[in-house]
Amino acid sequence: MRFKPGGFEDRTLPSSLVSPQRLRMLMNVAPPLLFLGVRVEQFADDWTSTEVSLRVRRWNSNHNGAAPGWSLLAMTDPFFGMMAYGQLGKGYRVWNTTAEIEFLAPGRGTVRSTMLIPRDLVEQIRHTTADGAKSVTNHEAQILDADGGLVARAHQQLYVRRSHQHLDPAPESAHAP
Repeated sequence: MRFKPGGFEDRTLPSSLVSPQRLRMLMNVAPPLLFLGVRVEQFADDWTSTEVSLRVRRWNSNHNGAAPGWSLLAMTDPFFGMMAYGQLGKGYRVWNTTAEIEFLAPGRGTVRSTMLIPRDLVEQIRHTTADGAKSVTNHEAQILDADGGLVARAHQQLYVRRSHQHLDPAPESAHAP
């Protein structure tokens, strides 16, 4: 089987197969998150929020008995893009272009994060990208301990652009002299 370079446009799963609940189950057995101990608790049915947890145990903690930084960042890494894509639907390319995390306190016990992408923001992205332009938005997720204390803040930049094959063609009159 041969693939053309960058030709993933036709290789997406049908939306009927990728529901928020099916994606939650799939993410919970995906080795990168599973082996770190990250658990997706919930995807909202409308793709506007995701709740994720990490129970810090002996096998997934650092030498100080706290959650390591890579586990905290993995708690937030794919989810803003997934929520945006889930709301935008087919015809968009969505990437996380930057990610950073600010560590504020050791993460012990169970830490949690709720990430949000409101519908009005997605409509703004849809409007910005309608003519083929890119949209770059910034997102923040707070990671909290069981007592509600702030453990870390994760920041991500999301890049969205319409797929070339889904752009509306220019009207014929636009090319007339």
